Amino acid sequence: MHELALPLLIGLIALALAFDFLNGLHDAANSIATVVATRLLSPVQAVLFAGFFNFAAYFVTLAVPSLHAVAETIGKGLINKDVVTPAVIFGALGGAMFWNIVTWRKGIPSSSSHALVGGLVGAGVTHASVNSIQVGGLTKTMAAIVISPTLGMILAMLVMLASSWALRRRTARQAERSFRALHLLSSAAYSLSHGLNDAQKTMGIITVLLYSTGYLSGEFEVPHWVAISCYIAIGLGTLSGGWKIIETMGSRITKLSQHQGFSASTGGSIVLFTASAMGIPVSTTHTITGAIIGAGVARRTSAVRWGTASSVVVAWIITIPCSAAVGALFYGLTLLF
Repeated sequence: MHELALPLLIGLIALALAFDFLNGLHDAANSIATVVATRLLSPVQAVLFAGFFNFAAYFVTLAVPSLHAVAETIGKGLINKDVVTPAVIFGALGGAMFWNIVTWRKGIPSSSSHALVGGLVGAGVTHASVNSIQVGGLTKTMAAIVISPTLGMILAMLVMLASSWALRRRTARQAERSFRALHLLSSAAYSLSHGLNDAQKTMGIITVLLYSTGYLSGEFEVPHWVAISCYIAIGLGTLSGGWKIIETMGSRITKLSQHQGFSASTGGSIVLFTASAMGIPVSTTHTITGAIIGAGVARRTSAVRWGTASSVVVAWIITIPCSAAVGALFYGLTLLF
């Protein structure tokens, strides 16, 4: 157990919630890019819509507590929880927030989740060497970098094909009306799944901080006040929007129709709900990007702007190592004091 004065503990928790807010701000595009790009909702309506469903994920976990498995993976499945110190938490949050701010300013849809994973691994390894790494948890997180966007792409293509066949006897106007309603429902499901998976990452950080400082004893379990604080923070962050990233996600990768928007958000939400149930902290950014590409490819391959898509993939590849390096530097700063 590592002793930490209560004011410092409160400061670190506030920093974690600030990261959660930034996560919502940075990842607002994940929830609303398709409905904004297709003009199904105005930008203001879209962020209110997404912010509400991000927070509503809290009530889903009250009904199904096992869906908090992602928080456990972050809290004890990446770095051995017994070697985590407040300095490691500070390094992890510093690395993740720095990378999020850089990519947000540049309009790059990188992963807030992987920035946090990178920051935690970088600070943890600097503090306690590579032996502190929990190989199983890190392996499944790294594998998800490839698997989640691929599954999102495949599922979006399948939804496009299945829904086209299901509505084949309808007129173009009838089909458009149906897809507008379906797109709104699927976007709500995606925002719900986004809040469910992403808010838990901060929950895991706060919970392991409480555990390491002796403020949490017994089973490693997320306290209710931590859960509701994180859902509120990510919901407020989403309400603030991230307009540069929304532009990249919603229009620069491919031009979306209501049919494609419905298919992309449906495919993405299936991946995220499944990952949350399995305790895998996937990237919501990677998932929806893959789904949007899949919806574009289902129309025709040339509909996707592959140059923009490839630059997004480069950002995915460098996120974990860059945030790990910055996390290690922030951890090093604590040694000066």
